[in-house]
Amino acid sequence: MSASSTVLEDSSRLSWADRTLFRFESVLALLGGVVIFLLVFLASANILGRWLFDLPIDGYVDWVEQAMAFFAFLGLAYTQRLGGHIRMDMLVGNLHGRLLWLSELVSALLMFLITLVLIYGSYLHFYRAYQIGDSSLDIDLPTWPAKLVVPVALGILALRLLLQIGGYLRGVLQGGDSPVAVPLIEDAATVAAKEAEAVMGSLDNGGTK
Repeated sequence: MSASSTVLEDSSRLSWADRTLFRFESVLALLGGVVIFLLVFLASANILGRWLFDLPIDGYVDWVEQAMAFFAFLGLAYTQRLGGHIRMDMLVGNLHGRLLWLSELVSALLMFLITLVLIYGSYLHFYRAYQIGDSSLDIDLPTWPAKLVVPVALGILALRLLLQIGGYLRGVLQGGDSPVAVPLIEDAATVAAKEAEAVMGSLDNGGTK
C-alpha cells in the first residue's frame, strides 16, 4: 500500500537534523516539479509547432529523456521522509512498541545498504559517460548531467535513511509509540479522514473566494 504518515518533532539534535534535511529535500522536490512543469510547456510547444508550422522542436525526445532523471530521482528522499513510498505493511501494521521499531530499523538498514550499492554503481555510470563524452543520438546532448543526478539524489536518500535509522534505534532503546524523525504510518481510516478533510478544506476555500 502507499503509506501516509506523520513525522514528530522535538528539541533533540536528531529532530533538528531531520528538519534541516527536510528543507533541502523540499527544495529538490520542488525542482523536480519545476522540471515537469517545463516539460509540459515543451510538449505543448512541440505539438503546436508540428501542427501549425510543421516545425517540431529539434531534439525533443533527447530533452525529455534527460529530464526524466531529474523528476524521477530528485523527490526520492522527500518521499522517504514522508513515508510515501509503496510498502507492504500487513504484518508490520500489527506490531507495536519496540518490536515495531526493531522491524523498521532492520528495513531501514537494508534500504541503506542497497542505496550505497546503487550510489556506487550509478556514480561509475556517470563517470564513464563523463570520460567518454557520451551524448544523445539526435542533437548530441551531453548525458552526464542527467546521470550525475542519480548518485546525488541517492546520496541524499542515504542521509535520510541514516537519520531514520537513528530515529528507529532511539525508538527501540526508549520504547513508546512516538519516536521523532521517522514516519509514523497511519491506518487506512486515518488516511481517508485526512484526505476528506483536505478536500473539504479546499472546497471551502474555493467557495470563500
